[in-house]
Amino acid sequence: MLQHDGALTQPKFLTLAQFGDRYQVSRSTIYRLAQKGAFEIIKFGRSSRIAFDEAEAWAASLPVMGGRA
Repeated sequence: MLQHDGALTQPKFLTLAQFGDRYQVSRSTIYRLAQKGAFEIIKFGRSSRIAFDEAEAWAASLPVMGGRA
């Protein structure tokens, strides 16, 4: 997303499709994660969204496999 001055900004919300594409998870997994409290799904009319900050916090909380050399 671009600001008027050309700088990149992060979106405030992701659609479920954007979330699934970004983190490579299915729609049913998204709903399962939300049900477990990993993040909230917010309704805007008929559209469902996830706050970008919550999505990033969830991703940052995931365990890292392997070690650093």
